[in-house]
Amino acid sequence: MKKFYASQHPRLVLSLCLLLALLGCDPANKEKPYPFSLEQVIVLTPGKYITYRTDSLVFPQFGRQIATRSYLVKHVVDSAFTDNLGRTAYRILRFTNDTLAAGAWQPGGSFSLTLTPDRLEWTEDNRRYVKLQQPLLTGLTWNGNRYLPDQPFEPVYTFSNDDNMQSWSYRCVETGGNFSFRTKTYQQVISIEQIDEQFNVPVVQTNAYAFRNRAVDRFSRGIGLVYRELECWEYQPNTGGSGGPYRVGFGIKQWMVDHN
Repeated sequence: MKKFYASQHPRLVLSLCLLLALLGCDPANKEKPYPFSLEQVIVLTPGKYITYRTDSLVFPQFGRQIATRSYLVKHVVDSAFTDNLGRTAYRILRFTNDTLAAGAWQPGGSFSLTLTPDRLEWTEDNRRYVKLQQPLLTGLTWNGNRYLPDQPFEPVYTFSNDDNMQSWSYRCVETGGNFSFRTKTYQQVISIEQIDEQFNVPVVQTNAYAFRNRAVDRFSRGIGLVYRELECWEYQPNTGGSGGPYRVGFGIKQWMVDHN
């Protein structure tokens, strides 16, 4: 029998190697791993906390004025529980304080986080969001608001900003760079853009309708959420009324100032 020597058939050997490589990459033969697990991004150890500086945009005097209220918010991982779908979820307690933390921390309600192998769900005030979705690669899009009801912010806010909120397309735009805001720089940041749309903003046509929708979350690996921006408001000129123009809605900007 004639023996086969690889050195005598280099093209055949190369072809076999390429075939084996292709077979190894076939999804039917090998599941593609995620670039990293969500556990590397979100820490849900009881006692873990993150403190944020928060600037809240409000419209007092029946929407005739614009004001910003600043304070501190602390999120503390409390304990695990089983949610109504039979999954393990974690209760996150919220506490508030003044910007100098000079007073006592006051209870400010709670929300829950559910971490599965392929998603992070954030449930607050009976609204469930898919904040992160695997595989977290730049350019990935998903419907993060698909579990929201119609007009989820009513009756607290009566506006049209949330009419089509279920169709917002979340998009992963960054998976490892740095992000700076004010005096803080966060590393290994995952940025998720949710919406960025507006009309007649800034309001230069005072006799015309205006609106602003802006939402983005930024997570830092090994820490969790480090920056959040959510702005939803509309401007009504009220040209036929006696009360003048008004705004309805809200805005919030949070950035991490401390964590353990």
